[in-house]
This record gives sequence, structure tokens and C-alpha cells, in this order.
Amino acid sequence: MNNPEVSFETTSRTQIKRLPQRGDYDRETVYQILDEGLICQVGFVSEGQPFVIPTAYGRIDDRLYIHGSPASRMLRTLQKGIEVCVTVTLLDGLVLARSAFHHSMNYRSVVIFGTATLVETAEGKLLALEAFTEHIIRDRWSEVRPPTPQELAGTLVLSLPIQEASAKVRTGAPKDDEADYALPVWAGELPLKLVAGNAIADPQLSSDIPLPDYVQNYSRSCT
Repeated sequence: MNNPEVSFETTSRTQIKRLPQRGDYDRETVYQILDEGLICQVGFVSEGQPFVIPTAYGRIDDRLYIHGSPASRMLRTLQKGIEVCVTVTLLDGLVLARSAFHHSMNYRSVVIFGTATLVETAEGKLLALEAFTEHIIRDRWSEVRPPTPQELAGTLVLSLPIQEASAKVRTGAPKDDEADYALPVWAGELPLKLVAGNAIADPQLSSDIPLPDYVQNYSRSCT
């Protein structure tokens, strides 16, 4: 049985059935993928209809936070305590095989199941909003104006416990059929990664404000 301090216990929903050797239930692996990603896909059912909505998120310890306008159908639905499925995927490369059938991608992904709850206190909202900001770009929160009471009142924040979760990871070269290795076709990996371009200052920015180091040296890698 998995050590709950180190790994997530597998459930009927999180156990990897297709290519189970790619499954990873290690807590550190799951959190590293979440911390490197930027967008999650939130899946839920509302009035009998399935929805999958992309949104930003933040993590504090073993909880994932999402936020938005109180008018958001997704947030209004989730605060009712319905089951939700959240996924995050990082694309690390294209895998080019000798046959069309065995082309693939190298990736790291996480799936979380659970029930989100409403964050009701102003203190809790502030902590979550700081997590969102720091998740996007570290060291930013200490420099910007914090939310006003009116802005906090106009923001709905939901908390999802990270208790039922798993990761799935593919790395390495293509897996060709033995007979295809002799084909005169190039095969291998084409690595991909998210990189930042040159920062573009706001036209209304004062010329005496320098570019922060955390912008100049921005990276999504958590390794």
C-alpha cells in the first residue's frame, strides 16, 4: 500500500489502466507538475450537461484554488458541492516513430477528483489570490497593490483538496515494432518547452521603473 505521506492512495478513479507503467502516485511528482503548469481543465456536470472549462489556478500545500467572478456558471455550480475532475498537462516533446501508428508525445499530466468548497473569509481569499499571483510569476505579489475589499467581494474563490490524484508520464524514445527498426526513416524525440520572449513594457509605464529580475529571468521549470 502507498505511504500516504509520500504517495496518493490509488482509487478506482485514479488508477492508471491504459499503460499502467506510466502511472505515478508520488505526491512530489503530482505537485511538481501542478506547480509548473499554468492552466487546468475543470470538468463537471451542470443540469445534466457535461462541461470542461480551462482556468488558472494556484496551490497551497494540499489544496488547489480556482477563482473568478461570482457570475461564472462554473464557479456557481461548483460551490454547490458537486464532484469535479481537474486535469493539468505539460507537453514535453513530440515522439517521431518509424511507423505512423507509434507516433506519440512525451508529457506529464495530473488528474484530481474531489469536491470544491467556497472560501468565505477575506483572509482565506487573500491567501488564495497570493497563491494565484505567485503561481503565475514568483515574487510579484509583494510589489503589486493588494485587492481592495470591493475587489475581494467581487471575487469567488473555491478550494479543492488534493486527496484523490494521480500523475501519468511518458518519456523517452519511440517504441517501434521490432521489424520497423531497419526502416530508413528518421526517428527520435523533438523536445518542446514553454519559453518567455522579451518583455514588452506598458506604453504608460514610467521610464524610471526598471524591469524586475523575476520578469527578466522568467521560467516555468520547477526543476
